[in-house]
Amino acid sequence: MLFRPHYCCWDLIEEPLWLRALREARRSGLTRPEMLKLPRVGRLFQLGRTPGPILQHKQLRFTEHTNLTKPQRIIFFICVLYAAPGWARVFLEWTQNVVPPSKTLGINELVIPWEPKRLAFIQSARARGYHVYIECNLEEAASLASSAARYGAAGIIVNPGDAQLQSAERAVRKLRAIHPQINFLLLNPNAIQPQMKGTLVINRDGVLQVTSPTAQPWLDTNLALLRLEQAFRPAQVPLYTFNWTLLGSARQQGPEVADYELAVAEAGAFKADLILPLHESLQNGLARNDDKAWATWREIGKYLHFYANSPNNLVPEANVAVITDDNPESFEPINLLARHNIGVRVLRPNQVSESSLKNFDVAIVFPNLSPQLTQAVSQFAASGRTAVVVNVSKKSYLWHSSKGIENGAASVSYPVKKGRVVELREPVSDPETFARDIRGLIDNVKIKISLWNALTTVGVLYREASNGSKTVELLNYSEDPLEVQVRVKGVFPQVWYESPEGGCCKSTDPVIRDGFTEFQIPSLKISGRVHLSRANPHASFQR
Repeated sequence: MLFRPHYCCWDLIEEPLWLRALREARRSGLTRPEMLKLPRVGRLFQLGRTPGPILQHKQLRFTEHTNLTKPQRIIFFICVLYAAPGWARVFLEWTQNVVPPSKTLGINELVIPWEPKRLAFIQSARARGYHVYIECNLEEAASLASSAARYGAAGIIVNPGDAQLQSAERAVRKLRAIHPQINFLLLNPNAIQPQMKGTLVINRDGVLQVTSPTAQPWLDTNLALLRLEQAFRPAQVPLYTFNWTLLGSARQQGPEVADYELAVAEAGAFKADLILPLHESLQNGLARNDDKAWATWREIGKYLHFYANSPNNLVPEANVAVITDDNPESFEPINLLARHNIGVRVLRPNQVSESSLKNFDVAIVFPNLSPQLTQAVSQFAASGRTAVVVNVSKKSYLWHSSKGIENGAASVSYPVKKGRVVELREPVSDPETFARDIRGLIDNVKIKISLWNALTTVGVLYREASNGSKTVELLNYSEDPLEVQVRVKGVFPQVWYESPEGGCCKSTDPVIRDGFTEFQIPSLKISGRVHLSRANPHASFQR
């Protein structure tokens, strides 16, 4: 069993409307982008756009000194130090009736969708060395709970389907109390296949509109979904799955190897548990010992092994706190903030206090403010930072005693001692502009991570809880190798890079300038991990 972090158990809450809306989108047959119905579609992702109502956008650029020399120092094999068991797992979903032995496949957790006729296969898979998890709905979970142990199941994964998560989580909690010997996990089935799309199709008033083919690529990522899951269901490491988007011959042949690799990498980089659906053609090929199928699996296995040995005790770094409850309008702004590599932590309103906001530079508030939340936001702004409050209902708050500065028809800025509160009078209708504006609100010297040459790359920054070292998880959704330049706040003379293809670890000579560490990844294929340490006292500094 892999090491699992301890999460505080908070009281159950209403199912977030953002998740309900996402589920309804799936049921309607539309993709999430088609459900957005955003205005200004024609310039949604245009490069060189004008800033939104919050501020005038400031653009960061690397200088000519950013090109880094080829690493020449002795390779430090820090993989030994970082190879503690990870806190993210990959479960294989298996729908066929024959499975290779666990030792041959190199994976332990197997998920078998429940059918009474599959009982013999469940027992057979257990005999072949697997920890077998039965996936079922809420009603089946109640009846299976008393017999799962006899079947040899390691646990039951509850797929709530169309049920509200509030009722599903309550039911699972009861089952855990009644059957403490059974490991019950609650699944979020509303994730999407991670991929890059060249265009974005949006349903606007019943008319499908397509963004320009020259616009910035649209990335389907699950980072926003998982950040919300971590806030609203903290008692369990997020467990999610998705359906493959397959067209033409791919429906029979299955996804490409790179698609499997990206799915595994995304779950590992975002520190979540994934049920990976294996296409039946790959399952059958592995079962009959087909050489091509096993060659495919060996490539996927590099990613499974890489993320099975991820570092633990990592704390996500964030510049922005997003305070939201059940407001579905918060989902896409969070999605675009994450897409622009802006570190985000989602907070529920009852979590917010002056101390909980002390490490953030910008706070975004979507729900109506209670007196306690109003006080916390006011104190946050008074300390010299910026709060962005969505106040469509135009309620009166403490800072209205100051004279507001109009930023056009959509927003007004109120000075609060050393900082300010920016109120939005309309819902966030253009998440792309909103994300760029939020990035511009953060002082350049406080931005914790920046990426260049990275339109298709997502980078997530983590801090080692014990010693302050940093880790950057990189994901390239284009699946074509590219050169990425990264800047991390802090002075880290030692920088090592590892990847599923190249192993661990290659040292690189960072450029230390003005309190930031800059480095270059020459060829990021799909994913990689960068370790930054303060340990080397002999590094040369450039200023």
